[in-house]
Amino acid sequence: MKYGFIRWIAVCAVLLVGVTVGATVLITVEEALELAFPGATTTRETLFLSNDQRSRVEKDSGVEVSSSLATRYVAKGEDGAVLGWAYLDTHRVRTLPETLMVVLGAEGTVQRVEVVTFREPLEYMPREGWYGQYEGQTLDDDLALKRDIRPVTGATLTARATTEAVRRVLAIHAVAVQEETP
Repeated sequence: MKYGFIRWIAVCAVLLVGVTVGATVLITVEEALELAFPGATTTRETLFLSNDQRSRVEKDSGVEVSSSLATRYVAKGEDGAVLGWAYLDTHRVRTLPETLMVVLGAEGTVQRVEVVTFREPLEYMPREGWYGQYEGQTLDDDLALKRDIRPVTGATLTARATTEAVRRVLAIHAVAVQEETP
């Protein structure tokens, strides 16, 4: 009886470790795109920011931009009209990376934030509903922790990294749209 219980505990521990270690991909990019833009056609684009554009993004967002490359998806409806954009932002939370998909609607406001990968321990990740407070946000002074964004006890670094990612994406989008508009 004693050894059966110990064996049961050992099996549970192995399963838990296996699930925790392998659970870095929470949703695929394709699944996140389908949630954001059901039935739409999406096209992947790579943006190459010039040094000037990168400086403008850093100034406007107040956040460091570690790469001149940005990945986004443009979603279009059946009529060819742009429904919105989805940007992938990979950044460090504490010591390990996370990738977020920040979805912007046709008017350029945040529609949703999806956690694609999270390599930190899962207890450092806010509950799913917490990400909903980014919906409708624009790049302004209120898009900050302790203003429009509630902090999360035990996940402060994740909350900060998410807010910085959303600010960075909004600034990159503004620069990209400005460059694309004649």
